[in-house]
Amino acid sequence: MLKVLNNSWALFLGLLLLMMGNGLQGTLLGLRGAIEGFDAATMAWVMSAYFAGFLGGSRLTPWFISRVGHVRVFAAFASLISAGFIMYAAVPHPILWALMRLMVGFCFSGVYVVCESWLNDSATNETRGQTLSLYMLVQTAGVLAAQALINTADPGAYALFVLMSVLVSISFAPILLSVTPAPIFSGTKPMTLRQLYETSPLGCVGAFFMGGIFASMFGMSAVYGAEKGLSVGEISIFVGAIYVGGLLLQYPIGWLSDRMDRRRLIAFMCAGAAAIMLPATFLADSFAVVLMAGFVLGGIGNPLYALLIAYTADYLEPEDMAAGSGGLMFINGCGAILGPFIVGWLMTGVGTDFFFVFLAANFGLIAAYGFWRMTRRAAPAVDQTAAYAPVMPQASPVAVEAAQEYAIEQAAESDAGEGEERPDHAPDDLTGD
Repeated sequence: MLKVLNNSWALFLGLLLLMMGNGLQGTLLGLRGAIEGFDAATMAWVMSAYFAGFLGGSRLTPWFISRVGHVRVFAAFASLISAGFIMYAAVPHPILWALMRLMVGFCFSGVYVVCESWLNDSATNETRGQTLSLYMLVQTAGVLAAQALINTADPGAYALFVLMSVLVSISFAPILLSVTPAPIFSGTKPMTLRQLYETSPLGCVGAFFMGGIFASMFGMSAVYGAEKGLSVGEISIFVGAIYVGGLLLQYPIGWLSDRMDRRRLIAFMCAGAAAIMLPATFLADSFAVVLMAGFVLGGIGNPLYALLIAYTADYLEPEDMAAGSGGLMFINGCGAILGPFIVGWLMTGVGTDFFFVFLAANFGLIAAYGFWRMTRRAAPAVDQTAAYAPVMPQASPVAVEAAQEYAIEQAAESDAGEGEERPDHAPDDLTGD
């Protein structure tokens, strides 16, 4: 990993600064929204706009890159992000915030595509796994550092918004001054959503409800803390616990997923998360309970996304994995757009602590559907499944595709070591109900 860091330290430094800016954005807007008197239902519109923009950016960025190139796309999008961050403080109005969040989400999607393209292009077969792991660590470290920075100034003033803008602006330098020649951005073989659902119903249903969970983690967690009356320090610790949970449990869950029926693991993980989220609704007056629920939310929610991708890949031809992952990302994005509206309505119309009811419902629905799917078809043998590759829910299609390439390479190396030939596609009797 030190070799990877030595070769690409400037890219990782730029990404760290970008993630610090983005991590500040979600928490700071949740705090400032409460100061401005915006209720949870109003903030739901603001938070949802980011995911709508991110989804649009993931679809349109390849077109921009094909016309003007990686460097110009990165410079233009990062500049717009920096300007958007300043506009939040200049005009604290929910309509403007929603428009800025839409733009910022679109641009961050494009920035991630460009950065991940450079990282993937610089990685070799031997270093791709380490590059992906370091990328995930940098993402998490950036968000956690942002939670510490939130305590350094008054969220009702300008300083933190200026800091966000400065962090993104500074990130330009190490990335643009150190990158290798721009990589080729290639499209993937298309796959319709119907084809994807017929191949992996649980993958599609799980990805949709995972979108609602992800939107709650990344968008509405700070809004919940502000509505709950938590202090700035407590909100930053709560949001930080979500990402610490995701970091610590990503690899143990990945290790398990390579050694057992992934569908069973998905169902039991989600059932366990639902069993914790629901009681937290009634015990949320204790900050320790809120903190534990946040840790479990991140610890199950973040690995769940990668687990759903790996499970779906078990039923796909290797050449279809990138298209299948892209389809899951689109479904996940749709769930993320819808999620804040539901949780915002629950928090405003029923009660703030129904934030956890929403999470319990999403986890519970995935678990119930997973258990039902167990009655519909047999699971593939463990030695016929693709390797698990960690990837965060906010990753772009480039990182997801790189993770799938790494999983295929790992599976091929494992088969070669065992002297067996791995099937290059899902068994015929496992591709349908």
